[in-house]
Formats: sequence, structure tokens, C-alpha cells
Amino acid sequence: MTTARVRRVEVPQVVPGGEDLADSDYVSAFELTAPRARARTPEEWARATFEGAPAPVRWLLAGGWTLGLGLRLGPRTSPAHVLGWPVPDCGPDSITLAAASRLVAARNVVVVDGVRVIWVTSVRFHGRVGRAVWAVAAPVHHLAVPFLLGRAGRRG
Repeated sequence: MTTARVRRVEVPQVVPGGEDLADSDYVSAFELTAPRARARTPEEWARATFEGAPAPVRWLLAGGWTLGLGLRLGPRTSPAHVLGWPVPDCGPDSITLAAASRLVAARNVVVVDGVRVIWVTSVRFHGRVGRAVWAVAAPVHHLAVPFLLGRAGRRG
């Protein structure tokens, strides 16, 4: 998968497991174009993206999610979680990772569609503090997801 390319795209109209997108305060989508995208399941893409990151990056992500956003995550090495993110829905074409805190409720949906892997993130704020915390986290998100998804695509 050496020809992987990631770009920000419009959020798809229909996202599996994303029934609450209309209620979201923030939504973004990134698309990886890779000729062999279907060589991995959505779960394998999610794991390659988050769990395949270098150890220092994994620690920074987990710290930002738990200490910064206050997300309640599970064990990072659990097969029922992806780097601590609970998996409420997983199918042949998509996986949903969802976590919440008193500040935000966040959801990542990874969809494999032909030669594309689409990573959709939605966040609901719980009050002004949640909005302010996400304002700090969003720029990191805009850098991290394309970088990590592209890295996963190149390492396929």
C-alpha cells in the first residue's frame, strides 16, 4: 500500500453507526485512498492506525484522550477495545469507536469502501468547558488522524 494518500473530505451523508451525527457539535472526515484498502477489515484499519503508531505517539494520544478530554477508556491491550476505545459496533464495512466524559462524547467511525478508508469523527460538547477543551484538541486531531491513517496505509 505504498501509494496511500489522505485528505480531508466532506462527511458522508450516511455513516454506519453514526446515527447521531446530526446532534454533533463537531464532525470531520478524512479519506485514505489505497488500491488495496479492502485487504484489511475496518477493525484492522482502526488498530493499524491507533495501535500501530509509535509508542510515544500512543502514550500522547492516550494521555490527551484521558487527561485532556477526560474520556473513559478501557484497557489499551484488550481485544474488545482499540487502544482503549470501546467498540460498540463492528461489521464487515465499518467499525465504531465511542467514548465519553463529562466534557465530551466522541465517536470515530472507520468505513472501508472499495479503495477508500474513511475516518469520521464526531464530538458532542457537554457545556462550554467541553467546547473550549475541544477547541484546543481539534488542531491536534486535524494533524494526528491524517498522519496516523496515512502511516497505516503505507505500512500495509
